[in-house]
Amino acid sequence: MGRAWLVALIAHALLFLALGLATAWKTQPQTLQAEAELWSAVPQAAAPRLQEPLPRPEPVPVPVPEPQPTPPAKPTAPPPPAPDPALALKDAQIALEKKKLDEKKKEAEKLKAEKEKAEKEKAAKDKAAQEKLAKAKAEKEKAEKDKADKAKLDKEKLAKEKKAQDDKEREKKKAAEKDKADKAEAARADALRQENLKRMQGLAGASGGENATGTALKSSGPSATYAGRLVGRIKPNITYPGDMVGNPRAEVEVRVAPDGTIQSRRIIQPSGNKAWDEAVLRAIDKTEILPKDTDGRVPPVIVLGFRPLD
Repeated sequence: MGRAWLVALIAHALLFLALGLATAWKTQPQTLQAEAELWSAVPQAAAPRLQEPLPRPEPVPVPVPEPQPTPPAKPTAPPPPAPDPALALKDAQIALEKKKLDEKKKEAEKLKAEKEKAEKEKAAKDKAAQEKLAKAKAEKEKAEKDKADKAKLDKEKLAKEKKAQDDKEREKKKAAEKDKADKAEAARADALRQENLKRMQGLAGASGGENATGTALKSSGPSATYAGRLVGRIKPNITYPGDMVGNPRAEVEVRVAPDGTIQSRRIIQPSGNKAWDEAVLRAIDKTEILPKDTDGRVPPVIVLGFRPLD
């Protein structure tokens, strides 16, 4: 309502101003003046006077100044017509509409400027947020890399420490083994020395011949028939399926306890026939206990040979 009253007041003021200007005009009659002068088209010179006796000098005539032409009067502009109140009101309305349009344009420009400013501020905030995230990501990656490098260094340090400890333990074990070997060698040397002393002390009771080269008081070893007895004990337990080509020989090493119990066996010379070798090993396992020799003992290690046709 205030804006409407203001517009109406401005329109009435403009109307009164136009009416006042229309009644204040004064009309003046237009006066037109014109002057004309006649001039000779081509100037002519006067003929010389006749030579006559000189008369009395006449008085010199005073030249009369020629009249100056009067400048024409400037035409007076006609008075403007009295303004139409309806036209003044229309002009006031047009001016008001123009002012409204200008205000709307200014408001639109203001809103546009504020929008652009808000967009710039938002873009700046987004950019700052992205830079912050990138910085945080870089710091996180750097921290993870530092952590990984530290873990790697710690791992390498632990590996070096473990290697050094292993080397130390290995050296210690090697030294202990060497010490043990030295002690065993010393013990063997001492035992050999004691045995030599005993042999030397009891050499008079040796049972060997004059050309004997042994060091024991009595000769010992399996009898000549003991190997045949062992083969005869084991061979009946051999079960070989199929036909045999040739007469291959399988050598077996047998380790025996003092009471004759078989502790282990292994092929030391294969026959070339795997079935025959396995049949011999099964026969030894089946035998379990070997007979004693004539002296009541069983050699701890025995090597036996088996042929299928023997």
